[in-house]
Amino acid sequence: MKLLMKSLINTYLLKLALYVLSIATAASGFIYSSGVIAKLVNPKLVLQITVDQLRGDMPAAFLDKMPKGGFKYLLNDGVVYKDAHHNHANTETIVGHSTIATGALPAVHGMIGNVWYDDKLQRLVYNVEDSRYPLLSANADVNQKTEIDPTQRTAKSSGRSPSNIQVSTFSDEMMIASNGKAKVFGVSVKDRGAISMAGHMGKAFWFSKKSGEFVTSEYYYDKYPEWVLAWNAEKPTEKYHQQTWQLSQPKSSYVFGKQDDQAWETKLPGFGRTFPHQYGDMTNDYFNTFLTLSPAGDELTLNFAKAVVNNEHLGKDNITDYLSVSFSSTDYVGHIFGPSSLEAEDNMLRLDRTIADLLKFIDKKVGLENTLIVLSADHGAAEVPAYLSSLGMKKNVVAPKEWDKAPSMKVLKKQFGFDTALIKSYFHPYIYLDRDLIARRKLSLEQVQKVVAAEVSKFDGVALAVTSTDIESGNTSQDYLHTLVANNHSENRSGDIYIVLEAHRFVADMEGLSVASTHGSPWGYDTFVPLVFAGFNIDDDIIYQRVSTTDIAVTLSAILGIKAPSGAQGKVLIEVINQLND
Repeated sequence: MKLLMKSLINTYLLKLALYVLSIATAASGFIYSSGVIAKLVNPKLVLQITVDQLRGDMPAAFLDKMPKGGFKYLLNDGVVYKDAHHNHANTETIVGHSTIATGALPAVHGMIGNVWYDDKLQRLVYNVEDSRYPLLSANADVNQKTEIDPTQRTAKSSGRSPSNIQVSTFSDEMMIASNGKAKVFGVSVKDRGAISMAGHMGKAFWFSKKSGEFVTSEYYYDKYPEWVLAWNAEKPTEKYHQQTWQLSQPKSSYVFGKQDDQAWETKLPGFGRTFPHQYGDMTNDYFNTFLTLSPAGDELTLNFAKAVVNNEHLGKDNITDYLSVSFSSTDYVGHIFGPSSLEAEDNMLRLDRTIADLLKFIDKKVGLENTLIVLSADHGAAEVPAYLSSLGMKKNVVAPKEWDKAPSMKVLKKQFGFDTALIKSYFHPYIYLDRDLIARRKLSLEQVQKVVAAEVSKFDGVALAVTSTDIESGNTSQDYLHTLVANNHSENRSGDIYIVLEAHRFVADMEGLSVASTHGSPWGYDTFVPLVFAGFNIDDDIIYQRVSTTDIAVTLSAILGIKAPSGAQGKVLIEVINQLND
């Protein structure tokens, strides 16, 4: 009996020692498997594709019309998560990108909206603006009349940096683990799409609608690399001069082929709302803007991403490199025409070819077997209320500009002794109160927030109004919507009252520009995104369990054997790990 016990104890101690050894060496790329310490071979390149406003159902919606190589490759050959969601309420571009990059919720990474009110500056600020780091291109200032994105126009400086992201990103952790030897790049039409994914330590490039070039700021370089100057000097937008966005397939083959001219679509002067859409003359102030409202924006992004790979020699050594490509055209097309439109349908077919082109290029340069590919999106998309109404679900848009003028608000102003607006401003999704006046009146901020929230919650289209003091004190319900709102809250950046509009309703006015559709809610159509891991000898698998976008950075870190980003709250997606260990 003693000999048996001694044998069992020795066996247990041996297994324990091997297990401890495997954990201790995991960060160096080793793993314990079947009693053997084996070296894992890391990918040469991590290719992270993020498509702006790609709702989770969209990649497969027109799959029957798509050839091999793009979405068909990813969906048929990758590990596909069919129920992936963002777990925060404000589903906007910078929020989703930062969540994917950091594995953290907005309450932790701090990017709670495309804009927020800064108490110190006493104004709204744009998420990646930073006056300390001006653009390297003086002629590419984004503060221009041709910028249709109202969040961009909020910025008071053309300077850009990732400084507002409060934690590390996955790409940062790659740099830390490699002692700065990994090559990390983020490319997008949108500055926030490139900057967030490149992190604090990588390099970011984005498209200037003013100059028609890909630009960066002094945060990243003292001067442009020669290859960037040469690429821009080729005038990449010139081939679209006097060209048009035309349908890529016969009109009769489209689901929305008979609905080219829908009343709710935005009719921009010169661009129109029916095919073909004119790009016009290069000297037109809106020429470059029109490119971004079409598949041309993604084509330009693809071509610059190829230039990054070629000139920076990504994936050419044993240190894993990182390339983020964020495609923005789907978002712009969705805003202007709606996700259920002929334009959106053709854009998806063209995006498929753009992604196929990118993957073919990467296969030639690096090898897909050496490249770990991740596809996801920063948020989904809401259907146009008028489109839903045409199908029998009667919905309309919401007009918050009238809230402060409501009779009930006038009563509150009199009650609190306000002779100015009680609601200082509303910029989705936050109501901002006049805190200085509240303090001068010696009123309780908590009380004013609660009373205003109670009144606003009665307004047409409002589903929920949650005060910041209730979130910070933990006095909110623990249901799904309240949880997503709390996940979005940052004490130093969030407004006084978080507004959740009713499902399928939204504010269609973007500072004077009437848009067909938007996003930014906690409802399923906005939180639902695709999530696919492919390449790197990953076999196909379909997973139906619910997962979060915070899981992406954590899983990538586990695959590379490095620590997860500093604020990461996700879990390792074991199905992907199991594929690599088979």
